[in-house]
Amino acid sequence: MPAPSSHILQDSFGRRINNLRVSVTDRCNFRCVYCMPEEGMVWLAKGELLTFEEIARIVRIFAGLGVTKVRLTGGEPLMRKDLHLLVAQVHAVAGICDLALTTNGFFLAEQAADLVRAGLGRINVSMDSLDPVNFQVLARRDYLHKVLAGLAEVERLGLRPIKVNAVLVRGINDGEIEEFARLARTRPFAIRFIEFMPIGADDGWSADKVVPAREVIERINAMGPKLVPAERHTSQPADRYVFEDGVGEIGFISSVSEPFCASCNRVRITSDGKLRTCLFSLGETDLKSAIRGGASDGDITELIRSAVWAKEEGHHINDPEFVRPDRTMSRIGG
Repeated sequence: MPAPSSHILQDSFGRRINNLRVSVTDRCNFRCVYCMPEEGMVWLAKGELLTFEEIARIVRIFAGLGVTKVRLTGGEPLMRKDLHLLVAQVHAVAGICDLALTTNGFFLAEQAADLVRAGLGRINVSMDSLDPVNFQVLARRDYLHKVLAGLAEVERLGLRPIKVNAVLVRGINDGEIEEFARLARTRPFAIRFIEFMPIGADDGWSADKVVPAREVIERINAMGPKLVPAERHTSQPADRYVFEDGVGEIGFISSVSEPFCASCNRVRITSDGKLRTCLFSLGETDLKSAIRGGASDGDITELIRSAVWAKEEGHHINDPEFVRPDRTMSRIGG
């Protein structure tokens, strides 16, 4: 396949990259079982993190290569002081038309207004359980009330869409599927069920703990009204469904049972400035060292182009030779 034109970011499999996820910190006040170990986390020093100005520069370079969507992640991004200032800088970048945030919701009630004023367009709130006991098992923190307060504030501010991410782990929260479906029908929340993925050596993952989308759909349909397909994942990871009476939305990110690698359009920047072309990448490209070493925008552009051209064909979760990445999810960026 010939190399792409200078204004298109494309890999060797013909996938065009227009979606960038940027982690702003590796720190988090939760200890979710699928994301990091309960104890022993060593956080990056402040000087190891990309500055807001460095992040904005990277976003501008990516925007010049056709990226239009940016999502800020962590760790927990709202632990980064004055995050709304970064939101304003990214919002001002020409070509970025979709600016989103993924958060655990703990600090959301206090910061949501500033984020919206700064230009935040969309939000995803991770809430793996509606039951305080199950929530504490999964997050290892008794913080459900704080997440619910954050969601209520975002709802009051009128930011839409509001997506609620729930990682299902069989034997812990899979008994709440119907309750999440009812939430999607009574509040302006698009519930997104995410399959449990093997992303850290200490996550306790096994294939039998994965709750596939087809099982969730069957259980929701048994409640009535049934789910109707609205959008099959193409350039975005979620399969979207609406209820047949038009009230409520459910999404599925089925990375294990139905991988969407063939249509993947995203890459990631870790909080310490490494470019990862897949969540499960075993290699990284160090953009921070290049920036701090005096590299020009053109130099950074070529580093990005070379890394993206070599983007993996897929994550190989279901293959016998699958190798987990060394970083935990919190250190990669959600």
